[in-house]
Amino acid sequence: MLKLEPRPQASRWWSYGSPLLALAFTVLIGIALFAALGKDPVRGLQVFFWEPVRSPYALGELMVKATPLLLIALGLAVCFRSNVWNIGAEGQFVIGAVVAGGVALLADKSTGPWIVPAVLLAGVVGGMAWGGLTALLRDRFNANEILVSLMLVYVATLVLGYLVYGPWKDPMGYNFPQTKTFEKVTQIPRLMQGSRMNIGLLLALAGAGALWVFLFRTRAGFAQQVGGLAPAAARYAGFSSRRALWTALLVSGGAAGLAGALEVAGPIGQLTPYVPAGYGFAAIIVAFVGRLHPVGMVFSAILMSMFYIGGELAQSRLGLPKSLTGVFQGLLLFTLLACDTLIAYRVRWVGSSNIAMGGK
Repeated sequence: MLKLEPRPQASRWWSYGSPLLALAFTVLIGIALFAALGKDPVRGLQVFFWEPVRSPYALGELMVKATPLLLIALGLAVCFRSNVWNIGAEGQFVIGAVVAGGVALLADKSTGPWIVPAVLLAGVVGGMAWGGLTALLRDRFNANEILVSLMLVYVATLVLGYLVYGPWKDPMGYNFPQTKTFEKVTQIPRLMQGSRMNIGLLLALAGAGALWVFLFRTRAGFAQQVGGLAPAAARYAGFSSRRALWTALLVSGGAAGLAGALEVAGPIGQLTPYVPAGYGFAAIIVAFVGRLHPVGMVFSAILMSMFYIGGELAQSRLGLPKSLTGVFQGLLLFTLLACDTLIAYRVRWVGSSNIAMGGK
C-alpha cells in the first residue's frame, strides 16, 4: 500500500512541479468529464487548449483575458505573501471600473487624450479606496479581512447596479441597464490593428517586473513579507506589521482597480451589470498556481484565460454550459491543493510484510 512519509525538509522541486502535475490531473479529469457528457474528449481539449492560440486574433483575445487576471493576481500576491487574506479583489475590480467609468462619462467630443491616464488613475484610486476600507476595519477594529473583503464584493456589485439602473442609465439605451458608450477618446490604446489587445498587457508585464524587484531586491519588499508573516519578529527588526497590512491592501486594491478601468475603457466600452466577470476570484487561483511569483503568475494567467475562452467556445461549439469554465478552474485548484502534499511528504510503497511487522 502507499504511505505518506514526512520529508526532512520541503521539496524545492515539487514546489514547482506540483502545478504541472495538477494541470496534468486536470486534463485527465477533463477528458473523463467530456466522455461522461457524451462529447469527443479530443475535440473538448482542442477547444480549451488549441483554439485560443491558433491564430493571431485568438492570441490577442487570450491576452485580453489574461491582462486583468495577471494584474489582480500580482496585487493578491503582495497580500498573500504578507499573510493578509484579501478575498475581495472582485469588489475592488468593480469599484475601480465604476470610478473609472464615472471619469470616462465626463468626456465629450472636445476632450483631449489626457482623459485616458485620468481614467486609469481613477480606477487605481477607486480600487485602493475599496481595499483601504478593509484595511481600516482590520486595523482599527480587528475585523477579519476575509469576511470584510468578501462582503464588500456584494456591496460593490450593488453600487454598480444602482448606477446603471439609475442615475447613469443611458436615456437613449432602449431601457437597458447600461451607461452610454464612452467617447472614442477614452478608449485604451490598442497594440495592433484588428485586435482588442491594448496597452493594459504592457502595464501588466511591467507590473510583474516591478513586483519581482520589490519582493526580491528591496529592503521594503523584505520588510513587507516579514511584517505580515511574523509581526513579533518584524517589530524586533524595526518593521511595521501595520504598514505591511495597509501596503498589501492598497497595492492589491489599486491593481484590481486598474484592471477594472482597463476592462471598461477597453473591451467593454461602457458600464453594465456584467462588469463583474469573476476575475477577482479566478486571480486567487492564478496567484497560487503561479506560486505567488511574478513569472509563474504570467504563465498561470495565460492558462486561466484559456479556461475562460475554452468555456465560451465549449458553449457555442459543443453545446456545453458556460459554467464548464468554473469547473476547470475548480479542478485546477483542488488538484493543486492535493499535489502540494508532495512538497512536505513523499509517497512510499509499504509491502504487506512490513505492515504485518508494524502491526506486531
